[in-house]
Amino acid sequence: MPMPFSVCTRDCYDTCSILSEFKDRRLKVRGNPEHPITAGFLCPKGALLPKWFHAEDRLKRPLIRTGERGSGSFRETSWEEAIELVARKLRKTIEDHGSESVLVYQYAGDRGVVNYAFPLRLFHYLNTTMLDYGICDRAGQEALRDVYGTAVGMDPEELKNQRLIVYWGVNAFWTNLHGFVLARKYGLKIWSVDVVRTETAKRSDRFFQIKPDTDVLFALGVAKVIIEEGLHDKAFVRENVYGFKEFKNYVKTLSLDYVSRETGIGIEEIKTFAREFAEKRGVIHIGYGFQRSLAGGEAVRAIAILPALIGHSFGFIYDMKTIDKSYAEGAFLRTKPAKRIPQMKLAEYIERGGIKFLYVYNSNPLASLPNQNRLRKALIENDVFVVTHDIFLTDTALYSDVVLPANTFFERLDILDSYYHRYVALNEPVAKLYGKSNSEVTRLLAKALGIKNRHLYESDEEVIRKVLEMNGLNWETLKREGFLKVPEKPRRWETPSGKIEFFSQRAVKRGLSPFPKYRSFKGKYPLRLLTPTHRMTITSQYHNTHGMIDPNLYVNPSDAKERGLEDGDTVEVFNDNGSIRTEVRLTEDVPPGVVLLYKAFWAKLLGWNANFLTEDETVEKYGNGSAYHSTWVDVRKV
Repeated sequence: MPMPFSVCTRDCYDTCSILSEFKDRRLKVRGNPEHPITAGFLCPKGALLPKWFHAEDRLKRPLIRTGERGSGSFRETSWEEAIELVARKLRKTIEDHGSESVLVYQYAGDRGVVNYAFPLRLFHYLNTTMLDYGICDRAGQEALRDVYGTAVGMDPEELKNQRLIVYWGVNAFWTNLHGFVLARKYGLKIWSVDVVRTETAKRSDRFFQIKPDTDVLFALGVAKVIIEEGLHDKAFVRENVYGFKEFKNYVKTLSLDYVSRETGIGIEEIKTFAREFAEKRGVIHIGYGFQRSLAGGEAVRAIAILPALIGHSFGFIYDMKTIDKSYAEGAFLRTKPAKRIPQMKLAEYIERGGIKFLYVYNSNPLASLPNQNRLRKALIENDVFVVTHDIFLTDTALYSDVVLPANTFFERLDILDSYYHRYVALNEPVAKLYGKSNSEVTRLLAKALGIKNRHLYESDEEVIRKVLEMNGLNWETLKREGFLKVPEKPRRWETPSGKIEFFSQRAVKRGLSPFPKYRSFKGKYPLRLLTPTHRMTITSQYHNTHGMIDPNLYVNPSDAKERGLEDGDTVEVFNDNGSIRTEVRLTEDVPPGVVLLYKAFWAKLLGWNANFLTEDETVEKYGNGSAYHSTWVDVRKV
């Protein structure tokens, strides 16, 4: 009998196809060897999925808060009582404060099409407030639309026809392992551009270590050399680029001495990058981390110009929108336009009194959102009823009034696409232990509210069939094969000019410069804090089960010497948002003026996480994108 098909639903590029079985009451998993991208092996996190599935601390029964918010005082209850309480509070909140006082807060903790989108049907039906997502890759999305009209780049299977890939601000060996292996398999030269000497940088053929916020300047300097040395694809640019002459004049005024001084990259290195990138017609994998900063949108816009200069129509990797999933979400159920609040401004809207009912699923905002002290204070001091649906008693669940146990993706039917490759994969239920899926809970709530609309009661399979049909895909074929490749349709650039825009008309309409601009940012405190993801977590996921976390603060020896610090010292890291205590580790991998903490660990386990320090400022003209990495701190020995 064939093993059931699973697919990892985590918020990860690779979206691995998995073969699973439940034998002797234990889950066993292995990579699907037939999948062209994920190729039969799992990352270290994927290999530990059975440990996560069987975790002792999985929630088994619904909980109702009995003590102070955040105290962990709950009583167990039945599903019937929990659902009735949630429905009663939801109904009462809408009656007393209006539907816009209700906010559904969800994100990509589980990216299954049904599990992610189906619950939104209920909140659309109720005309509640929705999120305007800005936490992850929003600034980069907006920047790429400014240049290409889309953030969808190259199919990674096309890498077999390339010679060079530049990992710009992405630690692919940790966060896109299958993509990194694919590049090696195809024999590409691998370069890395980053502030930190990451594991990817250490495994690259060439590493360009730049200073924070100078990506814009480095990209413009490279563009200047390519243009002035006549290395650009003249025919492609003449036919397909809007504003080339103006851009050429713009970079002409740029001094390579200035670029070198600001970026920390030598003039000859800048020229070498430009010449070899042009000669090898490089592809750029643009990372998400560095665009979560005040300079991030401008940086992505500058980087995006480079592939077009050398004749690549879509010579970047950033996103891959393969299928239309809108039917699953059901926005057609609304009777008035949705009010949306910027994701990063949750605390602010709670403080204003605009949010009275908060429903959280697929997310752990009390670990993942910035400025945690402000958010926790807002939840304690304001009248807001919080419901969390999760597999574990997370930090967010601790601050909730009702906690509903969720099941895992091994316990339900779903499908998944990827934001890296063009495959849609099937996820079949393997076993059942605890909890209910997001769609099951949505149906229970709709029934408790007395809603009759049939769209709130469709089965998971009905939704999946409809989504596949709308995208020209066959359900029976997917069930048989386990995954399907979505054919790429012919496409052009969706810009005002219909061309790749070096002079961005869309940016100008938002009050920005037509060309990417460099700006140096300085904070109140002397050290720039970077908070990337740890190899064994995906934001806050897996901290409680994998246990292999690294809470240390990484500091350059020169900054440590200035503060009288030695390796292993206990230190306080602080700014106006808060402070944390941890041990320091000295390393040359982190440059002077920069310190590094891995992000979003569970404060209930560690006592803190990096987001007690991070800024909740947003980049308004780039879609209210997050600015986590524009956080400044200082460090002192305890």
